[in-house]
Amino acid sequence: MNTPPFAPFEWMIAWRYLRAKRAEGGVSVMTWISLIGITLAVFALIATLSVRAGFRAEFVDTILGANAHVTVYAAQHQAADGRTISGFEDFDAVAKKVAEVPTVTRAAPMVRGQVMATAGTRSSGVEVYGMRGDDVRAIPRVGDGADAYGDLSRYDEGIAIGSGVARELGVTVGDRIRLISPNGVKTAFGTSPRVSAFEVVYVFTAGRYDIDRTRVYMPLAAAQDYFNREGLADEIEVMVTKPEAVDDIALDLMTAAGQYANVWTWRDSSGSFLRALDIEDNVMFIILSILVLIAAMNIVSGLIMLVKNKGRDIGILRTMGLTEGSILRVFFICGAFTGIIGTFAGVALGCLFAIYIDPIFSFVNYVAGGGVWDPSIRGIYALPAKLQWHDVLSAVSLSLGLSFVVTIFPARRAARMNPVEALRYE
Repeated sequence: MNTPPFAPFEWMIAWRYLRAKRAEGGVSVMTWISLIGITLAVFALIATLSVRAGFRAEFVDTILGANAHVTVYAAQHQAADGRTISGFEDFDAVAKKVAEVPTVTRAAPMVRGQVMATAGTRSSGVEVYGMRGDDVRAIPRVGDGADAYGDLSRYDEGIAIGSGVARELGVTVGDRIRLISPNGVKTAFGTSPRVSAFEVVYVFTAGRYDIDRTRVYMPLAAAQDYFNREGLADEIEVMVTKPEAVDDIALDLMTAAGQYANVWTWRDSSGSFLRALDIEDNVMFIILSILVLIAAMNIVSGLIMLVKNKGRDIGILRTMGLTEGSILRVFFICGAFTGIIGTFAGVALGCLFAIYIDPIFSFVNYVAGGGVWDPSIRGIYALPAKLQWHDVLSAVSLSLGLSFVVTIFPARRAARMNPVEALRYE
């Protein structure tokens, strides 16, 4: 008899087959194994994709939130008076020209140097960024509104340090630290180290361990004096509206900065790490896709057992007039239904994991006795997760697609079963 595809009676028969009797307990067990396998595989896929997306977003945000999108620096060249210099003499004029380039939001002259910071008996190597107070306030993860304490309005009276530096030296706002530079005052006996004391007026947390652990901000004029860079700026720190497209304006920035200028973008400094993340993302997706496929293959095992147990029923249904198409759809519904339920159960668990990752991670850390996440190795302070709809849709599409495909083969076997052979020994 000719019936429309997926008629109500086909759903009814499939539902009765899924509710196996006690004598057919093996079929029921295989159905539950398939369901749990699909659920766990989809959960693992969504959890991994969300953590991957969260880690990448947090990593890039800390880069863009505390570092220059583009650094413009000058190659070593001769000044008008014959001196060999590396840097910008007319740095304010250069910064103004660079700021006029489209999409540039800020261009700030800067002096940079590496020194030893000491407080009492403690010491630590730090990197000093000499910048004006207004420019420091404009840095998203460092300036006003960031996770910090102290008074940035007093910046010209002291220095701002990362929370990691403060912890390493055991200091806080109001304390004084000494900065020791090997390139100090030149004397007849050589160059003597320069030692200067500064008050800590501001402590910030950028969210990156390597930044908070090493960075110190100093007023530009004080940094020029401290590093013997009077009248010079080492670099121009540039922020843009579209950090992902910095390569498009690199030539314009070099043109605006003059003939000796070069640029170094955030992609140049972190591009290899981001490429490694991309490769890892693709490999992890492939591995977890195989896991979903293995879970989906359990559906095949369950359906083969179901077809074997229901051979007599298939013969009777065929003699009653059901077509091969109807039989195929009945068993396809049995397998697909398991895949659908398992997929959406896995999606629910995966989304809950991504949403409540902080308390889950805190519990795991507590059970493990702490130290599960080392920021000195991973760069950021906590395990992040970012739930993205295209990741969820990818997991759903993969799981349902594999579930539907693997279901077709045992369903076709059932549909092509000869009713005479099925009933011969009944």
